[in-house]
Amino acid sequence: MFTGIITAVGQIQSAQVKGDGMYLVVEVPAGYLEDVVLGDSIAIQGACMTATELTHNTFALDISRESLNKTVGLDQVGPVNLEKALRLNDRLGGHLVSGHVDGVGKVAHFATVAQDPYGSWLLQIEAPKELAPFLAYKGSIVVNGASLTVNKTQDSQNACVVDINIIPHTLENTTLGNLKKGDAVNLEIDLIARYVARMLETQSK
Repeated sequence: MFTGIITAVGQIQSAQVKGDGMYLVVEVPAGYLEDVVLGDSIAIQGACMTATELTHNTFALDISRESLNKTVGLDQVGPVNLEKALRLNDRLGGHLVSGHVDGVGKVAHFATVAQDPYGSWLLQIEAPKELAPFLAYKGSIVVNGASLTVNKTQDSQNACVVDINIIPHTLENTTLGNLKKGDAVNLEIDLIARYVARMLETQSK
């Protein structure tokens, strides 16, 4: 489990084909791996992965073809959001996150909010239509591993567009500041919303 609070920005140092999947080496800030052991879970761009090799400033992982098919940003060199698995005595600063990507969305708009003295940005994402029932005003959504609050939803025939306000601190401490219109992003819906929808589905049968 995770919280969606990004604890570091790392760098995929190398991405090599390995069988049907890939082998990644991720560089991290100094000291980030001091409390990590082999087999620990680390979320990369919102996707839960297992550390299979460790050095003082890198960890390696194997990623399956299934994971590659369901995510974006894990098959090439570049910056990535990182979060170590939640411990039972940790603060839950974001919301409960499983690290399982539910769908890939597309950035429809990303720009500063006009006349906002705090310098916040408006991020609009086109989420897959099948995720629409799980997205709600003031609900939570995970974008590339970061827990964010939905400020507005608008359904269309093929997608659900969600508005998200991004503060400068988030832009400076995650990879979200690198986004631009048309970019694909990993999305995870709220865990509680998933179970509520399932209960309503079974009750209606």
